[in-house]
Amino acid sequence: MTIRVMLVDDQELLRTGFRMVLQSQGDIQIAAEAGDGAQALQVLAGADIDVILMDVRMPRMDGVEATSRICLRQDGTPRPDAPRVLILTTFDLDEYAFAALKAGASGFLLKDVPPTELVAAIRAVHAGDAVVAPTTTRRMIDRFADVLPGPHSPSDAPVLARLTDREREVFLLVAQGLSNGEIAGRLTLSEATVKTHVGRILAKLALRDRVQAVVLAYETGLVRAGGPA
Repeated sequence: MTIRVMLVDDQELLRTGFRMVLQSQGDIQIAAEAGDGAQALQVLAGADIDVILMDVRMPRMDGVEATSRICLRQDGTPRPDAPRVLILTTFDLDEYAFAALKAGASGFLLKDVPPTELVAAIRAVHAGDAVVAPTTTRRMIDRFADVLPGPHSPSDAPVLARLTDREREVFLLVAQGLSNGEIAGRLTLSEATVKTHVGRILAKLALRDRVQAVVLAYETGLVRAGGPA
């Protein structure tokens, strides 16, 4: 299966570099390019795209706003048929990249990412995974926790009432940055069972991936910077 990729960056030289790396892969096609977020939305309206590599700081419309318009409906819920967005950032843990994750992006990459990691990230996102490791996500949100809305008491968050006790337990461990294998060991479950629980949690909470699950855990007050609430 061919993965159709769109490059969005205001620096043509960087787009050229990414294009050279990606077009050498038999399963990746550069289907479209844009120089800013506004142009990306225009191009996307007439193109069939699977994964978008999105720069953050661009003229007219930045990558955060473009990502939000691509990934989220007007009521803030995810668009299930939207392309996956990978954020491109110059600095690790850029606050703009964090905002884009909240806007629906599936992960972030540094612009100097090695070619093999870039290709692997695109394939992973296309398969439905997030490319930010759980521990990295936790570290990033800890750093920027002060920009999140004020947390509610977990008992005051109606969205969490959709989860069973076991799902809530798994959700808390996901939010703490544990992998499926680590959660399985902690709860004495099989890794396949944990994977099933995570899938159900994402479906019940209308989340696209683990990144958004971690963000929601902080927003609801289930987890706070430094550990569980």
